[in-house]
This record gives sequence, structure tokens and C-alpha cells, in this order.
Amino acid sequence: MSKRVFYYTDPLRDDFAGTNIRTKPLPASYCYLPRSRIRRAVAFFLHHFVATPVCFLFLKLYYGQKIVGREKLRPYRKTGYFLYGNHTRAAGDAFTPSMAAFPKKPYILVNRDAVSIPFLRRIVEDLGAMPVPDSLEAHKKFLAAIRTRAARGDVIVVYPEAHIWPLCTEIRPFSAASFAYPAETDKPVFTFTVTYRKRKPFGGVKATVYLDGPFFPDKTLPKPQQKHDLRDRAFAAMEARSALSVYSPNRFIRKEGGENSPSPAH
Repeated sequence: MSKRVFYYTDPLRDDFAGTNIRTKPLPASYCYLPRSRIRRAVAFFLHHFVATPVCFLFLKLYYGQKIVGREKLRPYRKTGYFLYGNHTRAAGDAFTPSMAAFPKKPYILVNRDAVSIPFLRRIVEDLGAMPVPDSLEAHKKFLAAIRTRAARGDVIVVYPEAHIWPLCTEIRPFSAASFAYPAETDKPVFTFTVTYRKRKPFGGVKATVYLDGPFFPDKTLPKPQQKHDLRDRAFAAMEARSALSVYSPNRFIRKEGGENSPSPAH
């Protein structure tokens, strides 16, 4: 079977999700931390008793997925942590954090298009989506919500590659910007790297997810450098695990004249 070919010019910004959702700006009044007890109860029920079983079945049946290293997270269930993963699937990446962090509910930093569909917006939010804002005022609320969730011992999930490259088996360069969150809140970082091999006899791919860490902020470094150090250690762990992928149905080829990839350290 021939491979699908994707041509890119910028590994940091090109996206192949193919959702074609019309992204809407977040209102200045957007609420990241619902106060209603009824809504929190509904969100708890929806995540734990509806979404989690569905996620488990989907990942097992469609990807034959298994997770290696969940025991590394157990000592930090009460204190919380940050999870950073490679972004190579749509539903698969939305579901995997819940399986890795179980029984805790993860809160996933997402693009605004995830909450741009009116009749799905509330469900996506209740399942833990935290949209990254596009305005200064909303960004202040966003950062305050991350600090609050970290202080509560929640699990916060980040896809630092930002964009979906379907079943890509390489770790793309990503910036250190999102690693400011664990550096500021003094929380450990774990990585989860999805790897692929050919699934027989059914065809498709079989996914194995590897968890690595913890990586703590290095307090001997100046504050601005801590996020870069965390980023470098996370990138190295993910890159090492990505070498375990032995099959991908897709190829990613840079177009001539495309932008140069930044150094992984930036």
C-alpha cells in the first residue's frame, strides 16, 4: 500500500489535521474555572463514567494501544504534574491523556478551534479542554487558571508541537514557551511519546505510548533558563522514544524554499 505524502514548509506552523473548523476568538469573559457545582458534577460524571470507558475501548480496538510506564506517575497523583506529548492523532491524542493519568482527570491545552463548534463547545470544555487565548486580557485569565489547577494538584497536558501531523514518527522542533508553566509552578514534567508499528493481520497501526520522567525545574538556573532546560530534557526523552517507531503509513517532505527548522534548543 502506497504511503500518503504531506508537503510542508514550516515544521512549527504547518497543520495537517484537516478539520477545517472556523476558529472563533475567545470572549474576554471566557471562564476557565466554572464555579457552578452542578456543572462540575456533570463534568465529573461525563469524564469518568462516559468518556473514559469510550476512550479506553476506542484506543484498544482502533490502535491496539498500550501504555508503558504509568507507574512513574503514581507518586505524583496528589501533587499534580504536567504531561507533554507528540501530536500525531486527533481523537487518539484527545483520549490518551485520560488513560495515562487515570483515575485523575487531565486538563488539556488546546487550540481555539476545539471550542469553536457551538453544540460541542460545552462538552469539550467539560472533558477538560483549556483553549489557549488570543488576547492579552484572556491570556491573564488563562495563566491564572493554570496556576490554580497546578496548586490544586491537577494534571495539565500540553502538545508542544501544537499541530497534528498524522502518524508522524519523528519529534518535530518545538519552543520552550509552554515549559514556563511547570517552571513557574514548580511541578514535575512527564513526557508521553506515541510510537507506531504495523498492525497484523488487521492492517493499520498499533500504538505504544511511553511515559518518561519526572523532570523537575532546575532551581540552580535563573528563572528564564529553567523552561529551556526543561524543554531540552523533554525533547531528548521524546526523541529517544520516537526511535522505537518502526512503521508509518505517511511521509512528510519539505517543500523547496521552506523555512529552516529552528534548533531544538530554541
